[in-house]
Amino acid sequence: MIPLRDNIPSKNIPIVNTTIIGLNSVVYLVELVQGESLTRFLYMYGLVPARYSIPEIAAYFSTGQQLFSFISFMFLHGSFLHILGNMWMLYIFGDNIEDRLGSLRYLVFYLFCGIASGCSHLLFNLQSTVPVIGASGSIAGVMGAYFLLYPNAKILSLVPVLFIPFFFEIPAFIFLGFWFVLQFFNAALSYGSSSSVIAWWAHIGGFLFGMIFLKLLSFIPPSSMGTKIRRSTAKKTTHRLQIIRPAASGNDNNLYGIIRITPFEALRGTRKMVNIPHGFQKRLFRVLIPSGIKNGNILRLKGLGEEMRNGRKSDLFLKVEIV
Repeated sequence: MIPLRDNIPSKNIPIVNTTIIGLNSVVYLVELVQGESLTRFLYMYGLVPARYSIPEIAAYFSTGQQLFSFISFMFLHGSFLHILGNMWMLYIFGDNIEDRLGSLRYLVFYLFCGIASGCSHLLFNLQSTVPVIGASGSIAGVMGAYFLLYPNAKILSLVPVLFIPFFFEIPAFIFLGFWFVLQFFNAALSYGSSSSVIAWWAHIGGFLFGMIFLKLLSFIPPSSMGTKIRRSTAKKTTHRLQIIRPAASGNDNNLYGIIRITPFEALRGTRKMVNIPHGFQKRLFRVLIPSGIKNGNILRLKGLGEEMRNGRKSDLFLKVEIV
């Protein structure tokens, strides 16, 4: 299953999540120019369990270097596909968690998840001399938080079957639950093996600690700085194209749906492109939302409902939801 997007729009611009994606990309470019020094670079800034469990090896590193590796390892990646997969997952799930926690608390959350995932890997691989790199542990924490906050969200996923692409909207609790079980299964199979190149226990630890840290951070109120950042990063518009799946009400021939706009759009007025997946000859049309509209107001789109027995079309009523 390849996730493409979720159906939970964020209310704020995810500045921290976007910055983290940018930093990972820059660090990967730094890796590419290392040439023959890349192995030494990864052993210096990656997380090597033996550096902490074997005194003879630990002696070659200062306390600062040992501590810094718990941060630096989560910004390193082994290949283009490695960083592409990680950053794509972070792009899909991270914005919603930053939206809920706020930018400053999200930054703390992300780093703590990465550190906790590194500790989980160390616990099960104390003698390993292989450096652990990658943002997977931190992203697993983000996914764990998403699992708690948005279990009923839909994840649009690509499932290739015999080279034929199929698209499914999978509930988040099924998608993430399956992912977690898969990590645990692989970790159990690879336990005690030195040939595994994937830090399964880091994924598991990140996911579980992500849920724990989410609960802990919920008890910490946002700072005044965090509140200012939230106000300044609030999105002024919702998606211009909105998919609406209207429903009928009893014996009423009219159809009813919801269109979502921001307070800024409610104040100034806006235009949206609305797509109805089925049941209409005109699938894509424009909706004019007048300025000063209130939450809960109804827009009547004449003739865009179902065809009645007399051959005439009923109306489509859209309830305005200010998010």
